[in-house]
Amino acid sequence: MITDCLGCRLANKLETVQIIYEDDLIICFLDIAPLNEGHTLILPKKHYRDVDDLGIEVATAIMVAAAKISRALKISFSPDGISIIQNGGQFNDLGHYHMHVFPRYIDDGFAWMEPEDVTEAKDRLGETKERLANVLISIKE
Repeated sequence: MITDCLGCRLANKLETVQIIYEDDLIICFLDIAPLNEGHTLILPKKHYRDVDDLGIEVATAIMVAAAKISRALKISFSPDGISIIQNGGQFNDLGHYHMHVFPRYIDDGFAWMEPEDVTEAKDRLGETKERLANVLISIKE
């Protein structure tokens, strides 16, 4: 645990959190600024910054919890859908890996904003596939 990391403090209950589920590896609690009621954060108890830092055991625990929370949200709130989001790098506002799981409703105001012009990326799909496939071959787990 890194004591100056807010995510570590939250995940290890050094800050007040509304816990809905936890196990030895992860903790799940309600977001203090929910997009919709039931908006939950999943954090590992150990410090990791990005998804590619997680080991298979922690990554599995996170996905198992996401599935359980998704089911609980569906039963509790009857949403039109569920969104699961994880932001990495400069977009990780906690500096500690976390996943958002939240219920969605038609016209709830949450939106995925796509760039207006994706022509260049679209035109390079074949090249991009080759580039990524070749790098993936060389990555060791």
